[in-house]
Amino acid sequence: MPSSPQPPLDFDPLGPAFAADPHASYRRLRDLGRPYYYAPEDTWMLTRYADVRALALDETMLRSVDGLVSPEEQRALQVKAGMHDMPYHERYVQQNMLDIEGQKHDRQRKLVFRDFTPALVERQRPYIQALVDRLLGPLIETGHFDFVGDFAAHVPGHVIGHILGVPEADSPQLRRWSEHVVRYYNVGRTIEQKQQAETAVREFHAYLSGMIAERHKRPTDDLMSRLVTHEKAGRTDADETISLAMLILMAGHGSTIDVLGSGLHSLLRFPDQHERLRADPGLMRSAVHEMFRFESPLPYFHRFSTREALVAGQRFPRGTRFGLLYGAANRDPEQFENADHFDVGRQPVRHIAFGGGAHFCLGNHLARLDMEIIFTALNQRLRSIQLREEPTYKRGLSVRGPQALQIEVFPA
Repeated sequence: MPSSPQPPLDFDPLGPAFAADPHASYRRLRDLGRPYYYAPEDTWMLTRYADVRALALDETMLRSVDGLVSPEEQRALQVKAGMHDMPYHERYVQQNMLDIEGQKHDRQRKLVFRDFTPALVERQRPYIQALVDRLLGPLIETGHFDFVGDFAAHVPGHVIGHILGVPEADSPQLRRWSEHVVRYYNVGRTIEQKQQAETAVREFHAYLSGMIAERHKRPTDDLMSRLVTHEKAGRTDADETISLAMLILMAGHGSTIDVLGSGLHSLLRFPDQHERLRADPGLMRSAVHEMFRFESPLPYFHRFSTREALVAGQRFPRGTRFGLLYGAANRDPEQFENADHFDVGRQPVRHIAFGGGAHFCLGNHLARLDMEIIFTALNQRLRSIQLREEPTYKRGLSVRGPQALQIEVFPA
């Protein structure tokens, strides 16, 4: 374990300065030229693109400590992280596909992979387009609105709910539960957030249990019915069915809402790039990727080392916890020319906002389709968008997105 002293750094991921501009902190960490030990999480932070990508692709770096430590040590780590005394959370969140490894993870991923392939995701285009048009029309008539709360917050969850088979009217409640659960992944977890997360999972479980029971009796053409079919065939058990459905709904909400907000904010911060995109709609694909690179909506994940490892030129023992700062890696000037400039035509955009390896984001095609449809609609229906006030971004290490984005719009 590296033992040389670290220079003092102002690294406060829960503070307002970090929320306003985390990239200043990321630059300071990258300039160290080595991993940075963040004591509150007992984690070695990685910020350089090459290091983060290497660990994301390394099959010996795992999300879970299962098999790394004894059950007693694992329980102690769980208590230290505040992830204990949460029976529903422990059963359905801490054991979901995001936090398991090996054959169990691969088996579950294969069950839902087909529904998120590009070909099947593309079939959702008519539904997404109709939803966007229906939501956007009345808002444009008002002349000004909160792009995040009034619009973006209502699209991704409705879309993923439609795929799973959730009634559209229930999507707002599912989003609230998802937000409470996801918030507890962040650093600086509080007792209040713990209670909110556990309550959300318990209520989520009750809702999904009823939905699953209905699909057992009357299956339809949706993902939930296919999950029930897998359960009947013995490819999953009842807990896994609920856990998978819950994860799909949670993953389909927050991060896409966040990148929609930061993506539009980026276009408004760089009006020359917005005009470039308007003039050349063929740049939409690269523009969406650039939005993920420029303000990665899930900027932090962790991995545990299953072996002694050489990372960034230093040796670390088995069991070391590493923090993969995707948000920092995606602004690494060693990887991206003019990294702090938003470029809708950037080629290639080899960002790692979707992670890597076994945990590469399953819903990336769907998120990008949502964004392509939304930003195309905005460009077609509006001749101008103006920011009414500077947005405040969410606090934390695990999220990146504006809390609100107040805009004034002028129809085309």
